[in-house]
Amino acid sequence: MAMARDEDIALLFTDAHTHYAWLPTPVGVDELHRLFDTFRWPPSASNAQTLRITFATSREAKERMRPALPPHNVDKVMTAPVTAILAFDPAWWERMGELAPFRPNVRDHYATLGAERLDTLGSHNAHIQAGYFILAARAIGLDCGPIGGFDRAIVDAAFFTDSGWRSQLLVNLGHGDPTKTMPRMPRLDFATACRIE
Repeated sequence: MAMARDEDIALLFTDAHTHYAWLPTPVGVDELHRLFDTFRWPPSASNAQTLRITFATSREAKERMRPALPPHNVDKVMTAPVTAILAFDPAWWERMGELAPFRPNVRDHYATLGAERLDTLGSHNAHIQAGYFILAARAIGLDCGPIGGFDRAIVDAAFFTDSGWRSQLLVNLGHGDPTKTMPRMPRLDFATACRIE
């Protein structure tokens, strides 16, 4: 397998920052399609692909999010060109026959697991996919500002009453203002975070 170049690693990891302030550069629908087409290829368990995305681009959609946001997150969302609501679909398992054709009767297997186990699997896979979503956004030239601090029940009631999806993360997308990023925060070193046995 080919190895990423140093500049690719810098773009995705070492030079990338969380952004809270945005340049007035719009994000077009074609960029959102490109983001999805990039994001959808990395693995999820049994190819479950449980993540669902709602791209909030209009003022009206952003206002529906406002009651779910603590005061320190309101401007971050309202000023971002796009806020992606990352959610998981509790009915994800119903598509497993399509997504995992290499496993006969896989849908029937998941149907026996019960709602709590299915929700756990759906949520875990969506979290994995959320990490890839952020990397895909960076790879196509967008900056990201992930937000976990919001009232999920309010967002779900505002956006997902018809689908039953459950929100997990907000990711602001756009072109970040490089003059308004915070200094790089410390990271744990290998000796603290890792063991080799």
